[in-house]
Amino acid sequence: MSIEGVHLIAGESVAGQGTFEATNPASGQQLSPQFPDATRDQVDAAVEAALQVHESRGAGDAEQRARFLDAAAARIEQAGDAITRRGVEETGLPAGRFEAERGRTCNQLRMFASTLREGLFTESIIETALPDRQPVPRPDLRRRMRALGPVAVFGASNFPLAFGIAGGDTASALAAGCPVIAKGHPAHPGTCELIGKALQEAARDA
Repeated sequence: MSIEGVHLIAGESVAGQGTFEATNPASGQQLSPQFPDATRDQVDAAVEAALQVHESRGAGDAEQRARFLDAAAARIEQAGDAITRRGVEETGLPAGRFEAERGRTCNQLRMFASTLREGLFTESIIETALPDRQPVPRPDLRRRMRALGPVAVFGASNFPLAFGIAGGDTASALAAGCPVIAKGHPAHPGTCELIGKALQEAARDA
């Protein structure tokens, strides 16, 4: 899996305008490749794609979402060496710390997959109708949790994986059935791209 310096929008790799580079905080070295800033049109395109998914598919099938989350964890693990290598360069964190955070990230994804399969996440409450109740009938009342729509996630600088592109915020939104627009953090853009590509591969796997 290579780092190209692109945006990932609706399954496509997209170039942007303007460039910046990540910096190794331990050495001060500029890291290649250069990364583009997103244009307003590209942000709009990402939002529109997320809205279309939500409107056409809704939350989708819980088992399918669970398979995707499991596949995401597997793909991140498969790319683990590349993610750790780039992450250490971009953050200055030791490899062991990065690997531990990667494990936490994958465990979060699998935890939400397990929650989906348990089926309790909807917190459904059904009160059946009582048409003969006095002094007034009771209607059929139903309540459940449902996906609200697209979610924007802004990656953190201090936890590039666990609170990043595939971190807990993203995992919980995806588990709920909400499409996600994730903004990578400029301090570790290469790490963000690798995680984003792992999620793209997981979507194809699932």
